[in-house]
Amino acid sequence: MFHRTARLFLRPAWPEDWEAVLGGIAEEGIVRNLARAPWPYGPEEARTFAAMPQNPCRPHFLVVHADSGQVVGSAGLGDHHGEAELGYWLARPFWGRGFATEAAAGVIEIARLLGHQRVHAGHFVDNPASGRVLRKLGFVPTGLTRPRMSCARGCEVPAHEYILNLEAEAVPHMRAA
Repeated sequence: MFHRTARLFLRPAWPEDWEAVLGGIAEEGIVRNLARAPWPYGPEEARTFAAMPQNPCRPHFLVVHADSGQVVGSAGLGDHHGEAELGYWLARPFWGRGFATEAAAGVIEIARLLGHQRVHAGHFVDNPASGRVLRKLGFVPTGLTRPRMSCARGCEVPAHEYILNLEAEAVPHMRAA
């Protein structure tokens, strides 16, 4: 599965992408904000990620800059108690340029096309920038803050939970944070 946004190309990771994945994610400041990525994040973890099989109902993508071909990060759908959950990360050089919002919006379009009725998301309390991205995309806080495992930190960390009802709107839109 592939998807194109205004500036980005979302495509599956291929085994030969492992070095680009490692170059983008192998920084503690990035990995500590992810639930499933370990720290340190090395070549073996990058190879495993790049070779991970796709779930057609919960695809994950490399986010590639359409003009330069550079790997910007990753975005996709995972599982949250049987429902879709949005996840993403960006390499530090691409922070603050709207790429997270654009990539996540592309994943939400795919979720809608796949027939998902809603998408869950969350962020660790100490990562408010991710909360701003989620609110721009129309996610609504559930009011719940729960401990969630951070493999990189080796412990549970409080995380705010959000939900986006895809049935409520036929056309995706973005809101100001």
